[in-house]
Amino acid sequence: MDLAAFLLATLVAHVGFAIFIAGHAAFTGEDAGNWPYITLALGLAGIAGYFFYDEWD
Repeated sequence: MDLAAFLLATLVAHVGFAIFIAGHAAFTGEDAGNWPYITLALGLAGIAGYFFYDEWD
């Protein structure tokens, strides 16, 4: 795979993931916090963190 194509596909995917997280948070009434930004930087790890991270009360 061409490096430029890979980078473009990765960028598009991460932006889509971040939009999904922000949309999900808005739809469910939850606070997305920094997870959209983390997802932009780390991709799938950010999505996993958003869905599986529980703050301690």
